[in-house]
Amino acid sequence: MTSDLRTFLSDLVKAQPGSLKRVDTPVDRNFGITAYGAKLDKSKQYPALLFTDVNDAGVSCLTNLLATHERMALALGLEVEDLTNASDRTQGMEPHPPVTVDRADAPVKQIIWRDDEVDLGKLPIPVHNELDGGPFLTAAVSLMKDPESGAINAGIYRHHVYDSRRMGVWFFGSHDGGTIHRRYEEKGEPTPIAIAIGHHPGFLMGAVSRIAGIGGEYDAAGAFLGESVEVVKAENSDIMVPARAEIVLEGVIIPGEMVEEGPFAEWPGHYVGGGPKPVIRIDCVTMREGAIFQDIQASGREHRLMGALPRISSIHQRVRQVVPGLKAVNVPVHTRMHCYLSIKKALDSDPTRAAFAAFNTEPENLRMVVVVDDDIDVFDEEEVSWAIGTRFDAAKDLQIIPEWNGPGGLLPTNWEYDEHGTRKKKMSSAVIIDATKPAPPVIFPPRAQVPADVVKAADTGAMTDVVSEGQLPWNEES
Repeated sequence: MTSDLRTFLSDLVKAQPGSLKRVDTPVDRNFGITAYGAKLDKSKQYPALLFTDVNDAGVSCLTNLLATHERMALALGLEVEDLTNASDRTQGMEPHPPVTVDRADAPVKQIIWRDDEVDLGKLPIPVHNELDGGPFLTAAVSLMKDPESGAINAGIYRHHVYDSRRMGVWFFGSHDGGTIHRRYEEKGEPTPIAIAIGHHPGFLMGAVSRIAGIGGEYDAAGAFLGESVEVVKAENSDIMVPARAEIVLEGVIIPGEMVEEGPFAEWPGHYVGGGPKPVIRIDCVTMREGAIFQDIQASGREHRLMGALPRISSIHQRVRQVVPGLKAVNVPVHTRMHCYLSIKKALDSDPTRAAFAAFNTEPENLRMVVVVDDDIDVFDEEEVSWAIGTRFDAAKDLQIIPEWNGPGGLLPTNWEYDEHGTRKKKMSSAVIIDATKPAPPVIFPPRAQVPADVVKAADTGAMTDVVSEGQLPWNEES
């Protein structure tokens, strides 16, 4: 069966019963949807949530779908241990280019709203956090066709919904969507755009992968899915959209028009960014019968996990090109601004080269790269901290990179604030911590450890619990 959101939900119910919770109680789109996730988060519970009765909306809303490693592993066909203890999750995956299907075989064409029929208010688009400027799309994959190469680019951007047909879009930094928009804008032409909502998690993972150049996300999604993404021509443009998406919004970015966007709580957990942003006018909506609107809980665990995992693989591939001795990469889910690299060091220049390769893969987000040796587990914060404490000399192993991030963007330190509550954009710095031993032939003190073969042979299954004083050695009968 061709993979989509519905096939994944069916797989989830079978593989992890109780992981998906259904909420039939009426909820308000203004904080009512996100309140459930926020309350459960306080007790470290992260179920997927399906809301069937969102006030004034005829469509269900699904959120928190990928808030756990277990559900992410299920989506990618991996064991949890492989997901959390390996950094190149694309290894062995073959890219699958998209395949075009007939319109009659495209479920997303079952219902169509055109022009004045379009009303974004009929969709359960949430207002997520207390100070947000309005409803935002968070799990929406924007599809744009480069006018120069003809390549179709996919990416997840933030969209502030202004009214029944207009929304903002924020491109920044190295986003390829921004490059495509500028190319149309320079010619004074509207930029065609299609926004897909609701698909298999593998499709979303492909969309947020860091791929060199414009395009390639459909192929990457196919690699995560293990099969080609089915696509069909959009109604109002020649953009190919996913045929099995739940909802597709079609429109244009209006040339020369900018509207104040935000505020919106992004993944770092602060309100930053905003300002005048391009405006999209939605002219057509296509959807499946019984469509499910998919949302990501902004600034929550799902937001961070969704952003971190696909980028780990992208960083791994880029760093390995310059430092073949790379062993593993981790971008911790609790702080996407940090990156840990473990390498088998051949040259003393390897840590710097590896760190800059990571920075250049994620120039907007990474603030600190820690490089450790290949005996350190980068998925264990205690191990990384121990390496810094025993192998890092701040006088020679700390590199500060001035004015690396910004100006502006999502990170609070890329803005300058004053006592009046106003702010202005600025650049901020990044840092490299080299917590590696000297390169060969220098001999560094060995690490204390029990022989690995003896550890492996230890029969921990033969242990028994001491539950009474009679089991203590001095109380045992001779």
